[in-house]
Amino acid sequence: MIKQLILSVAATLLAATGLQGQFEQLARPARGHVGAAVVLLETGAAVDFHGDEHFPMQSVYKLPIGMTVLRQVDDGALKLEQRVRVTADDMLPAMAHSPIRDQHPRGGVDFTVRELLRYMMVESDGTASDVLLRLAGGPDAVNVYLRGLGVQGVVVATTEKEMTRGDDVQYRNWATPKEMLMLLRALQEGRGLSTSSRALLLQFMTETTTGPRRLKGLLPAGTTVAHKTGTSNTVRGLTAATNDVGLITLPDGRHLAIAVFVSDSPADQPTREAVIAKIALAALEWGKAQGH
Repeated sequence: MIKQLILSVAATLLAATGLQGQFEQLARPARGHVGAAVVLLETGAAVDFHGDEHFPMQSVYKLPIGMTVLRQVDDGALKLEQRVRVTADDMLPAMAHSPIRDQHPRGGVDFTVRELLRYMMVESDGTASDVLLRLAGGPDAVNVYLRGLGVQGVVVATTEKEMTRGDDVQYRNWATPKEMLMLLRALQEGRGLSTSSRALLLQFMTETTTGPRRLKGLLPAGTTVAHKTGTSNTVRGLTAATNDVGLITLPDGRHLAIAVFVSDSPADQPTREAVIAKIALAALEWGKAQGH
């Protein structure tokens, strides 16, 4: 019995070392700062590469904002169908991604909280994100929610509009890959959200239109991926953030939580996204090979 246990532990360690080595190799084409972490939620088996280091989240930070808003819906402080006026002052500048601004450049339009959540999570709309962040009570409220879940290494500090005012501002909204997995685990396990709020958020994350060549890029057709991307502009040949985090459902119904951050990379977008896609595929194959 002891011998079998030792062999099992050794096999697990060997598999983890092998996947970590794959992560390291697959990260090289980015020629930047890459962090990745994955955990098979049903067993706790986990592998990471630079998992404790800080990475700018960019729009990945809309995930904790969305969770905070939905928790306030659960608590009765907000309602999904309440209408919110979005003004011209709320609109992000042209350099930032905002379908709402593109559709309503003069502002003066009302959306429900549910509609703003969908814009933020599905289309990664920065205007919707800032309006919801304000409704939720600002960055401090999001960080209080995160700490309540036991997540220390995810920090929300600024608005999307503030991030357009200087290239360095985005680094204030940071996460470590391993702590992002803790947040994804909480979401999958239904901690911090009601059943209906969790289901709505996962629906929006599954419907996400951004980053189809990242986590989802090389996975088998039909694989369910609930995810949130994050992307910065490219400045002086460097892209500060090309990210994707989410939950991947394995063929047998088990779940991988995965976070991949590609930071400060001189590589072009197809190369950066291919790094994420190849890491996700390696993680999927590793997860399928893990015993129950």
